[in-house]
Amino acid sequence: MRNFLQLTALERHADKGLFALRAGVGAFLIYGVWDNIVSAARMHEFAAFLAKFGFPLSLAMAHVSVWAQLLIGIAFITGFMTRLAGILCFVNFAVALAMVDRFAGIRGAFPAGCLMLIGAYISLRGSGRYGLDEGVNR
Repeated sequence: MRNFLQLTALERHADKGLFALRAGVGAFLIYGVWDNIVSAARMHEFAAFLAKFGFPLSLAMAHVSVWAQLLIGIAFITGFMTRLAGILCFVNFAVALAMVDRFAGIRGAFPAGCLMLIGAYISLRGSGRYGLDEGVNR
């Protein structure tokens, strides 16, 4: 009865769930910055947005954030250097929360907060079975 109530049979699918989480978040991160990668005008718009919130060297910070998110997305999808990517995800969105999203209320801050928690979880858990890290660690 205890196994039924705790749904322990689902444990055998935990790595599939972790892969789905990594792939979904990774794809979201890549999608979210792709316009900045391919368009200098969009990158400058993002830099102006950061400047409005008091970021120093806003164009450099825009590049750092955009390229970090792209690389984090790729790392999450492939499961390569996943723990480091999780830490970078946490840090990037902690900065976003502290500098920008805290002014948006709980609903506005929720996405950055979730991405912080997902980054923390992935940094602690690693890629799981379905990631390149698993092959490297064997």
